[in-house]
Amino acid sequence: QVQLVESGGGLVQAGGSLRLSCAASGYTFSRYGMGWFRQAPGKEREFVSTITWTGVTYYADSVKGRFTISRDNAKNTVYLHMNILIPEDTAVYLCAAPRRVLSGRYYSTEEYDYWGQGTQVTVSS
Repeated sequence: QVQLVESGGGLVQAGGSLRLSCAASGYTFSRYGMGWFRQAPGKEREFVSTITWTGVTYYADSVKGRFTISRDNAKNTVYLHMNILIPEDTAVYLCAAPRRVLSGRYYSTEEYDYWGQGTQVTVSS
């Protein structure tokens, strides 16, 4: 079955950096897009970034210019490089995968069928 396992979260000071990883298994990783979402306590899950199977990337306005998504198909892994972190970035970060080619609604949780358990990112001020 499909499994997504995130890692790389932690506690960092404002202005610092982290790199999240999401290792996928159980399907042909290279044929599908991958997304990152985040969820803070008491808030809805929100879109962070997506990379399509062709390598096209999309970002939420709140992270554009600070975060970079990338993928390594040989390792079945997608990464989220997070720079210039701010306290508002504090959340559980989850990776997600669709069962089909992403549509124009790549920012919607409804586009994704598989989810990891998440990794906590805490940014202190």
